[in-house]
Amino acid sequence: MSKLPKEHRFLDVSDYGRPVARLIANSLKNTSVTPIHVTIWFIISGFLAIYCILEGYSWLAAFFLTLKSILDAADGELSRVKSTPSHTGRYLDSVADIILNFFFLLAICHVTNGSIILMLLAWGGIQLQGTLYNFYYVILRNNFNGDKTSRIFEDSTPVALPGEKQEHVDILFKMYMFLYSIFDKLVYRLDPSAPYAKHFPTWFMTAVSTFGLGFQLLIMAIMGVLGLTEYIIPFFILFTIFIPIFIIIRKVINQ
Repeated sequence: MSKLPKEHRFLDVSDYGRPVARLIANSLKNTSVTPIHVTIWFIISGFLAIYCILEGYSWLAAFFLTLKSILDAADGELSRVKSTPSHTGRYLDSVADIILNFFFLLAICHVTNGSIILMLLAWGGIQLQGTLYNFYYVILRNNFNGDKTSRIFEDSTPVALPGEKQEHVDILFKMYMFLYSIFDKLVYRLDPSAPYAKHFPTWFMTAVSTFGLGFQLLIMAIMGVLGLTEYIIPFFILFTIFIPIFIIIRKVINQ
């Protein structure tokens, strides 16, 4: 199942793992495996990727980074095919992503003897990039009757959905706000009129999807295999300059 109605779908270059994710979700539809289990699997895959980066196993690191992206899509797909939307799963997914991103870059910084300051700049850049993409994507989904588990404004604890506990939602929401609120607020300050936009061309969303986590991990995987690990952190710092460019384009489109 897609997060968007057919007429508003776009080529999401960060979502290359979706076809395999759907196969995984459909194979698990009638089992006792839950979306949370799949989220745990992608967390394990992420830490295996970190281990491989530290040990210099570039092809294995690429494999586990790619597998992490696929499983990251599979948990949401399984939630949709089982009709079990969950705030717990949504926030656990996001919290796991931001923590794993930090350790991916920390591992890269360690093996390249890089600067911790540049590593933190790259991590902040990656998070801002992903936040801008998710901001526009969630607006699009809310405007056109798509998946609404994610909200445009995460400013209050949501009410637990059937099958989940409110205390779990409360805890994970607080963790989410602690880790993400600075990025959410900054992106909103940079483009406060975006929630009122009525039109996001498919070509524009495809371009912004290069900020998606799946594409970011693919870049890490490819650069690692090509022996360009030392350039990963500088790449993501420089790639951040496209944030104001995309915002300007978005504003011109919606004038």
